[in-house]
Amino acid sequence: MPRVVGQVDRAKAEAMLVAAAAVISERGFGAPVEAIAKRAGVSKQTLYNHYGGKAGLLRALISRRVDELTAPLASGQAGPEAVLAAFALDMVAATLSPGNIALTRVAIQSAPDMPDIAQAMDEAGGSVARARLERFLEAETAAGRLDVDDVREASEFFTGMVGARQVRALLGLPVDTDRATIERLSASIARRFVAAYAPKPG
Repeated sequence: MPRVVGQVDRAKAEAMLVAAAAVISERGFGAPVEAIAKRAGVSKQTLYNHYGGKAGLLRALISRRVDELTAPLASGQAGPEAVLAAFALDMVAATLSPGNIALTRVAIQSAPDMPDIAQAMDEAGGSVARARLERFLEAETAAGRLDVDDVREASEFFTGMVGARQVRALLGLPVDTDRATIERLSASIARRFVAAYAPKPG
């Protein structure tokens, strides 16, 4: 079947996302679209046709990652503590990954001069993840497994605990990122959070 105008095959779409993450991490948000297209092995016009530019590339890249990270929240059969531990594990590992640290540094440095790019990142990433966590907390409260009176505040508490070590990593300070440590940390975050919002007896 012929492709419609602006449509590219999956391999090229993926190559553009990978190239965008690499080039922007290396050169900042000011990196030319041509450099991203060249790294991906596509024309600049192909990139514009499919993603609309750097902001669209970032939205797609971050949106896909958020879908992966928030997947545990889609199923609560294991109970809120197990689900939140799995979510925390994915989030801690992601926020401390070298690629995410590099991209976040670039975002912080570029935000004053390119607020539209920073806003696109937040709208596709942090805001979506928080909204999905809020919906999960609402559902668990409705089911009687949690007692959360303010889901927005609770989601801020949870994400604050999850992201606590990221600041040290952004500053280039040593952070223990081995899997066992992250698993223990994530389990502790979930356990303490669920204990704080456990349904009150009677």
